Amino acid sequence: MISSFLWRVWQRHKKNTRDLDGAAPSAEHFDDRHRRHMLQALSALVAGGALGGMSHPAEAKDSSDLPPPKRALTGRDDAGKSIFKSFDVTPKVVEIDANPGLTFYELYMTEGVPDLTGREPDPMLKGTKAFPGPGGTMFRLISYPPKRPEGWKPPAGVTFESGLREMSEKIPAMGDHFERGTPGMHTSDTIDYGVVVRGEMTLELDDGQKIHLRQGDCVVQNGTRHRWRNPLPEPCLMAFISVGGKRA
Repeated sequence: MISSFLWRVWQRHKKNTRDLDGAAPSAEHFDDRHRRHMLQALSALVAGGALGGMSHPAEAKDSSDLPPPKRALTGRDDAGKSIFKSFDVTPKVVEIDANPGLTFYELYMTEGVPDLTGREPDPMLKGTKAFPGPGGTMFRLISYPPKRPEGWKPPAGVTFESGLREMSEKIPAMGDHFERGTPGMHTSDTIDYGVVVRGEMTLELDDGQKIHLRQGDCVVQNGTRHRWRNPLPEPCLMAFISVGGKRA
């Protein structure tokens, strides 16, 4: 394999490396001079390919250009056979105008112990809520906007309070969980299982404790005070399953 590859390289380069008598070198006649020329040709080919790759890098697709995630919802038909009830974007997508790019994909929620009949209506057709009660669950994806450039300002007329009001109007009581004195900090009576699906995220706890999460990293949030900050100039998509508990 290597010998045939080197020979092809030599064949490409031989037009510029003729013997003194004008004859092209053969495979059986490799003197030191020919070997040097062949190595030069190979080096030029490899370097050219490397430089070509550097000059035309593959551009990463911005997360904001990707289509919204789909949700496959299963159930059972009248005969008890498992079926796909839907495979589409969830009917409950919440965009927060006060914070452009902040989008909640409300996927599913339960209260108490599910009956698992497979014929339950999609709960997201009725609406959503901030967090489940004790024993309940909430499954959502959240797309966080990119890190704002220096000097960025929110849309005209938007204040911190108006942003929280909008959040509570679209996801009932969500804004009530956020602190007024420390923007972004919030607490809920839930255990939250979180996964970074795409992008990166910084999780901050009390007293400025922080960790940096990359794609695939996971978090178990035990009802603790925290806030999220996107450190990159591209959106971050995270998945959360919240399980309602009781504050001890």
